[in-house]
Amino acid sequence: MALTRGNWLAAFILILLAAGAQVACRPAEAGLTQASKLIKVGGEEVVVTRVVPADVTIPATPTPADPAAEPAILDLGREGEPGIPDPQTAATDNEIDLVENLFAGLTRLNLRTGEAEPQLAERWEVSADGLTWTFHLRRDVFWIKPGFPEKEGFLATATGPQVYRPVVADDVVFAVQRACDPRVTTHDVLVLFLIEGCEDAQRLTEVTEEALAKIGVSAPDDYTVVFRINEPASYLPVILSMTIVRPVPREIATLFQETSETWTVPANIVTSGPFTLGTDTDEERLVLERNPYWPLPRNGPVERVNIYWLSVSNAYEMWLAKQLDVSPITSAARENMLTNTRILPNVRLVSNQSVFYLAFNFDSPVFSDPAVRRAFSAAIDRAALLEEVYDGLGIPMRHFSPPGVFGAPPIEEIGVGYHSDRAILELGASSLRDCSFMPEIRYMVGSTDQALFHAETVRNMWVRELGCEEEKIIIEQVHFGELLARTQPDAGVERPDIWDLGWASYYPDAHNWLGDVLHCTLSENRQNRPCSPADELIAQAATEDDPEQRVARYREAERLFFGESGIQPVAPLFVRADYILVQPWLQYVPAHFGGEQFDTYQLDAVMKRLEREQLQ
Repeated sequence: MALTRGNWLAAFILILLAAGAQVACRPAEAGLTQASKLIKVGGEEVVVTRVVPADVTIPATPTPADPAAEPAILDLGREGEPGIPDPQTAATDNEIDLVENLFAGLTRLNLRTGEAEPQLAERWEVSADGLTWTFHLRRDVFWIKPGFPEKEGFLATATGPQVYRPVVADDVVFAVQRACDPRVTTHDVLVLFLIEGCEDAQRLTEVTEEALAKIGVSAPDDYTVVFRINEPASYLPVILSMTIVRPVPREIATLFQETSETWTVPANIVTSGPFTLGTDTDEERLVLERNPYWPLPRNGPVERVNIYWLSVSNAYEMWLAKQLDVSPITSAARENMLTNTRILPNVRLVSNQSVFYLAFNFDSPVFSDPAVRRAFSAAIDRAALLEEVYDGLGIPMRHFSPPGVFGAPPIEEIGVGYHSDRAILELGASSLRDCSFMPEIRYMVGSTDQALFHAETVRNMWVRELGCEEEKIIIEQVHFGELLARTQPDAGVERPDIWDLGWASYYPDAHNWLGDVLHCTLSENRQNRPCSPADELIAQAATEDDPEQRVARYREAERLFFGESGIQPVAPLFVRADYILVQPWLQYVPAHFGGEQFDTYQLDAVMKRLEREQLQ
């Protein structure tokens, strides 16, 4: 039922009071106080009283930027549109970038190490059985109103960024409940099925507050969050760094559910991250400003981020004119850039976490032999495959976990990859001895032209490197759904001998790769592979608290899978990547997963100004 102006305002007040009461559901001795605020809703002024913790000091003035430093302004060119910066619904790269910088998380990925580090949560502990995690929150992270002096809205203000209230435990609880709510379209919500009750909530046909309250996340007080999970998982802090669980203020997100407005528009939004939304954002440029109330150490000097929404060709031209610090590259320019000595030093090939691989059927009379699997893997020239089929947009892989995944080895440290001589030696030492004795094998791929071209290119390599007969390698194209069905472990005679698949991170931890894809019992085990010592290492790493021990176990598992005498459950081929252009005055570690962290960018503002002045 649509709300009229009168009952809409009444409902608004009730929602805020109810939200305050929910935060206040804890022992009286915790200490509460009331705060009243005159706000505008739909052009009308309303006094709202909310309950806030009494033991928190709200900063009256922001922390100024260093007046002696030249302002570091980051200028970026992006395709598409900014989208909606809502943590629970963000799905595009642009949306995820905004959420990463506007909203604080319990944890945050260190892009250099891949480890989840404290952010909103300053520390945490785990119960002896590994099923209960208790996070203790900082008391100096606040919801910030950006301030839009010429715009009316719920939080419009004429005095610039202001503190709204502290970020509290109920904001975390609400975010998890909201992500698990089937009425909210949360990208990759299945990652949260690790949390008790989340999967059950997703299956609800009628959603109630009581049902959502059964999800395994609670707030015993304003600065403590407790998670109950279904199985021990040392990678939970990595999952909690994801944008889909970034805290959201319950009273504000709830306020606009039954109206045509949204809490994420500039006039209504509140944010909690290292940046706030700039007041001069417009249709062509989105502006982020340094959060002057941000309490954590800043790892970079960037004070302002200008994100321009452009075509690739326009962004490329602006980059050449030194008006952008980072830009995508047009396909036409990409053909010439590797021979252009002026541009080449500024080219970066940045991988995401999508790996393509060739899978082996361990029930196949050919590929049941590990030496045959090693031979066929070593005969694939990954670099040539990338150039011939994918325009070089990728990086060859020797092992499975790609860059940016916690626990992944350096990209060339473990595994054999392409090795022509080793391929011949492995085949000669196998039960097959020679490709001429090989029976026909079925190679199943997707239905696209590129999938066929990929398979034909790989088959040609086996013909060239191993002396296989082309006619004996039967390429069978099927729709993707059928490929998945016919490679299930119980598909019987429908199962091909080999097939192509890909995997992209749901969360950037090696367990999502070695455990969820390759483990003999924790995954679907499409290969029908018997368990091995590598599987025991993977299972141990999933419950190991010491990060160094986890890394050691994952890397040893990768070696047992893909080393010189590895069992080769699959043949990793390449991780997808894109070329970008970066000006010489900017240095940063790119985000292979999740959003870019603009507060870690190292930008030399003086060098940028001098370089630009040379063009004038």
